[in-house]
Amino acid sequence: MSQTPDRFFNEAKLARLYDAICETAGREDYDFYLPHIVAADSVLDIGCGTGTLLEEACTAGHKGSLTGIDPAEGMMEVARTKPGIDWVCGFLEMQNWENRFDLAIMTGHAFQVLIEDAAIASFLAAVHRALKPGGRFAFETRNPGARAWDSWTSDRAKEITVDNKSYTDRRDVIRPFDGQTVTFTHTFSAPHWPEPEVSTSTLRFMSVDALNAALNEAGFSLHAQYGDWDASPVTETSPEIITIAEKA
Repeated sequence: MSQTPDRFFNEAKLARLYDAICETAGREDYDFYLPHIVAADSVLDIGCGTGTLLEEACTAGHKGSLTGIDPAEGMMEVARTKPGIDWVCGFLEMQNWENRFDLAIMTGHAFQVLIEDAAIASFLAAVHRALKPGGRFAFETRNPGARAWDSWTSDRAKEITVDNKSYTDRRDVIRPFDGQTVTFTHTFSAPHWPEPEVSTSTLRFMSVDALNAALNEAGFSLHAQYGDWDASPVTETSPEIITIAEKA
């Protein structure tokens, strides 16, 4: 996970909008991951963003160690306001962590920012190294068969309010699915801003077979895999590929 973070995450001005756009309340992914976190002694949240999931783990009574890592300084500026958690700004591949964590998680489809095969292999090797023997890596990626990008259109702009000020977030696909990736923009506008702010993102969509092959190559065995947050099986068009992999 060593590429430069998108403006949406890296610049404090935009990062402060993240929690309002991706509302924590009622998030099915948080409901899924939280029991796994609470049951583990030492937990690493990779791409932790503003740290809301680990904050919920603290509230739920987690008694072990919690560490969040994210390369985006804007996100970490928000995360550091949450006490009782170790916050690290940087890339996992650059950390000297070996056999340290019982559980690593990666939420918010953050795995999809890994575009190249080499980047995926390097990242998975770093996760494997950071986990204790038998440790698990839990994460999700969007199933390409569900074609989530079809809904990333201007007519589905989201209106939010942060600190009593209104903002609009609009997504537009600028480079359609090419068999592996989709490139799109977030355009943020607000009445009190002189002009809109634009952040460009590219995401990789991996098939189940390609994902599992990469995990196997990195030394992981498959513990469980689901197609949605209700633990239903993966199908050709299920929205998610939710994976729990174990360090062999």
